[in-house]
Amino acid sequence: MYLHQRKDWWKFRFDKGAVMNVLGGVRARQGLMLGRMRSLGFDFQDEAMLSSLSLELVRSGEIEGEILNLSEVRSSIARRLGLNAAGLVPASRYIEGIVDMLLDATEHYDRPLSDDRLFGWHNVLFPAGRSRLYTIEVARYRSGGMQVVSGPMGHERVHYEAPEPERVPIEMQRFIHWVNTEDGTDDVLKAGIAHLCFVSIHPFDDGNGRIARAITELLLARSERSRKRFYSMSNQMKILQQEYYEVLERTQKGDGDITDWLLWFLKCFDGALSSTEETLSSVLAKARFWEHHRDLVVNARQRKMINMQFDGFFGKLTTGKWAKINKCSSDTALNDIRYLVDRGILRKNMEGGRSTNYSFVASPKVES
Repeated sequence: MYLHQRKDWWKFRFDKGAVMNVLGGVRARQGLMLGRMRSLGFDFQDEAMLSSLSLELVRSGEIEGEILNLSEVRSSIARRLGLNAAGLVPASRYIEGIVDMLLDATEHYDRPLSDDRLFGWHNVLFPAGRSRLYTIEVARYRSGGMQVVSGPMGHERVHYEAPEPERVPIEMQRFIHWVNTEDGTDDVLKAGIAHLCFVSIHPFDDGNGRIARAITELLLARSERSRKRFYSMSNQMKILQQEYYEVLERTQKGDGDITDWLLWFLKCFDGALSSTEETLSSVLAKARFWEHHRDLVVNARQRKMINMQFDGFFGKLTTGKWAKINKCSSDTALNDIRYLVDRGILRKNMEGGRSTNYSFVASPKVES
């Protein structure tokens, strides 16, 4: 018997003492993280959002076996956030669509969930009406049965069987009403329960995992009353992917108690919060650099190139690359570079001649 086959299955039960004890610590960590990030100032908050949202979309795709172009994702999000990010590249219509989905979930967390909103998200995931080789029903609830299986053809293992299609509209009506209703449930717990409930209903032909994670992001944003996202749950779920599938299957085949699922979800959330420092290390380093060098006078080209060092500029920095990125002459590029070398921001590497190149100094000092 699956979870959804139990009478009043949506009236979940769990060990409140065990769950609330863990929730208290996680909520405290969440508050500390938000306080720290908000102390950085608006510009660096936007940079942090760019990194976190990009990671969220890329990892959410990877969980489903889809590889997204990180540069396209970053460029699309940067444009949406109004950031003058260096090296913007054109993004495909598909990338633009899934960015719209995530930003709709997080920036409009206070808007009610609805069938139409979910259908819009589903439509951007499958704009051509196909999932890999197969035609699927898009922007509507499934009309057929749904099983989650693994293994070779003829020897498949059924991990889960979703509710019959005629139940889906009723179950989704109940789910949407619950998400939109203030019932006293902590929003972090609500995010975990909503994720479990949505994937249990499995309302679409495909894309249920990605939409479940978008709903999770919506409710976590609601828990913070903030449109700014500074961590990635999908990144942590990717790290713990095997555990995720195991606890999900165990809960859906269990006796209706969801304690293990909620404890795992809080563990995952705590890990996402803990990894914020690592994930956003370049943003934090950038903030410390500009705070230390607040009196450094640089032009727009130099500021952009310095920031690119923190944003993952790979390869050797040469006057040719500088000129190409900034659309300036080689002489202008060389003057820009020499100015930063004189102030200890860049250093000339040992290679000479045509291979002259420069490195960013990890702890540069401003000369008087």
